[in-house]
Amino acid sequence: MAENILRVEGLTKVYPGFTLDKVSFCAPKGAIVGLIGENGAGKSTALEAILGLIRPDGGKVWLWGQEGESLEPDQREKIGVVLDGGNFPQGLTAAQLDRVLGNIYPSWQAKRYFALLNRLKVPGGKKVKELSKGMKVKLALAAALSHDSRFLVLDEVTSGLDPVVREDILDLFLEFVQDEENGILISSHITGDLEKVADYIVFLHQGKVLLEKPKDQLLYEYGILRCGEEQFRALDRADLLAWRRQGYQWEVLVADRKAAQRKYAQGVADPASLEEIMLMYVKGERP
Repeated sequence: MAENILRVEGLTKVYPGFTLDKVSFCAPKGAIVGLIGENGAGKSTALEAILGLIRPDGGKVWLWGQEGESLEPDQREKIGVVLDGGNFPQGLTAAQLDRVLGNIYPSWQAKRYFALLNRLKVPGGKKVKELSKGMKVKLALAAALSHDSRFLVLDEVTSGLDPVVREDILDLFLEFVQDEENGILISSHITGDLEKVADYIVFLHQGKVLLEKPKDQLLYEYGILRCGEEQFRALDRADLLAWRRQGYQWEVLVADRKAAQRKYAQGVADPASLEEIMLMYVKGERP
């Protein structure tokens, strides 16, 4: 098993009306971990607690085997962060940011930064405030990848971007983890992007982890069994993860699609996308 860059155990944060409740998961080296869940599920809260931007009420975070709160500055510099919404000075150009970021990060790589700006077609002479949302995301990624980062923590970086821009960004992620010392934790509600690049999926719902699985297991083994009312009533409840009625038929989430098809031959067991799995858990009934 690959060594973990990140290990989260029992992470808890209590707010009025919401609790991040004993969240535990890992992010291995050489892997992309996708954090999914509906709005308000706790994805951003979890990322902020992992990064030390908020103080958790319980639990522990380890990065490279060391407690997060005791990381040395040179270790923290190996974390590249892009949160939803940029925080660069709006009056500076992308080129001018080079000097600012070089003063912040001792390991700043100006040559790599400008090469990424060129590759991603970010105009160096435009002020940050004049850039489109997609360009701002590309700029933030170029910066995050230019200070010897080994672990990227990304919050909704592809949200609202056109498919061409998203494809460019996903290619960057795949290249980054080709170095098996690197890893990525990315929060996204665009499950189609995660189907393309993620190795593991962590599903948060109402502040709790509902599942933590390899993505391929979810896509190739999980399924949606569709059947009529009579057959639904006869299903073995031990086989059901979640279910809901859609018109005149029932949709049932199962962990082993092929076994369900053999056992319930009158129904139809289709592969399930990440979005369908998430919707079944959120909208359907569960045991």
